[in-house]
Amino acid sequence: MANTKILLREDIDTLGGRGEIVKVKAGYARNYLLPHGFATLATKGNVRQIELEREALLKRAAVERSTAEAQAEQMGSIALEFTRKAGDGGTLFGSVTSMDIADALKAKGYEFDRRKIVLKDAIKETGEYKVNIKLHRDVVLSVPVTVAAEGGEEIEAKPAKKGKAKAAAEETTDETVEAEKTEEVSAEESES
Repeated sequence: MANTKILLREDIDTLGGRGEIVKVKAGYARNYLLPHGFATLATKGNVRQIELEREALLKRAAVERSTAEAQAEQMGSIALEFTRKAGDGGTLFGSVTSMDIADALKAKGYEFDRRKIVLKDAIKETGEYKVNIKLHRDVVLSVPVTVAAEGGEEIEAKPAKKGKAKAAAEETTDETVEAEKTEEVSAEESES
């Protein structure tokens, strides 16, 4: 597999920060990073040019970070609420995705790219959640998200999942209690 050295022009979560020289697969560089302007080939001339631009890049990064911190302070009190159709146990018909969260934020006057919203899996049950939004590489905002059932109906919480051994033990306990009751009833009938 051919690797190539590239110089990052933008922050990329999986690779590194702006101005770093990293090794990646040649195809990844050729087909994605270079055409989108995220990186340049790490030739001596390009490295020298970036070194000259480094001071400007550091100033720009500091401004971006301070802007992101100010935005995080401004958005500190924001909370999102979603109402969705839900079945028994609070399971949603559908889900709340990062795109839904981005649309709700846009409705409140904050526009974010949905890829900056960190949501491992879509929200598929009613309840309260914390969703992280990456405002900057070092600044992450945690937004509370509440998902409720449509119609304001209170839905019982799902019982905690039990391990097979614990469930089997409870079943045997229930069977033992019923067997004891049956014995008591049959003893009372025989006395009569």
